[in-house]
Amino acid sequence: MKNLQRLLQVMGQLRDPQNGCSWDKKQDFSSLIPYTLEEAYEVVDAIERDDMQDLKAELGDLLFQVVFHSQLAKEQGLFDFEQVAKTVTDKLVRRHPHVFADVVYANEAEQKQAWEVFKASERAAKELENHTILSGVAKNLPALVQCKKIQDRAANHGFDWPDVEPVYDKVLEELDEVKEAWQSGDQEHIEEEVGDLLLVAVNLARHMQVNPEQALKKSTEKFTRRFEYIEKKVTQSGREVNRCNLAELDGLWNEAKVALKKV
Repeated sequence: MKNLQRLLQVMGQLRDPQNGCSWDKKQDFSSLIPYTLEEAYEVVDAIERDDMQDLKAELGDLLFQVVFHSQLAKEQGLFDFEQVAKTVTDKLVRRHPHVFADVVYANEAEQKQAWEVFKASERAAKELENHTILSGVAKNLPALVQCKKIQDRAANHGFDWPDVEPVYDKVLEELDEVKEAWQSGDQEHIEEEVGDLLLVAVNLARHMQVNPEQALKKSTEKFTRRFEYIEKKVTQSGREVNRCNLAELDGLWNEAKVALKKV
């Protein structure tokens, strides 16, 4: 706790009107948004690289963002870091009665359902006037994450297909509609249908117990490795990728699939 108190003191000094840092003094909640998002992604990156030293540093950077926002709120008389910590601690205790009270759940599914009930009651209390089932899902989440959260919320209230098969059929239906939109040449309609296809693809991932954000990230990384293999091969031949025909690049792609699978 000593280092946490020191961090809070340092933050206060950085924001000191007379002797603070000019950059820190001019920041506000909105200006910090890109830095907060960046630090969160850098934490994820360190985890995925299994770099624990870097993870320690990145968690510190993310904690600093929490402290920075708390300092701004404190200056405006809204709340402070202590209240932030109390809020999350109270919520964790409240949502885990099987740990901090005498509640016993029969299985993990029952525990998950209770968790959703707790969250729903908290949302209802927070949004008494304009509360809806889907309210509370952050609008600036990555699109795949937001889509899955909204679908999960709807599914918890009974709006969902019972199994994978009809979702799979819906993907094929949406794919046909994308083709029809493309043939119409109406760009706005094409965008709409592609969006519908992506949405139902997320639903298919949910039903197959796959995290769509992680699945797409892994596939993008796989694409990157294979394309870099192609680039390396082409460069070794003294040429540039954009000077090769598609048939040759496709052949190198298939070669990369085999070669990289052995690594």
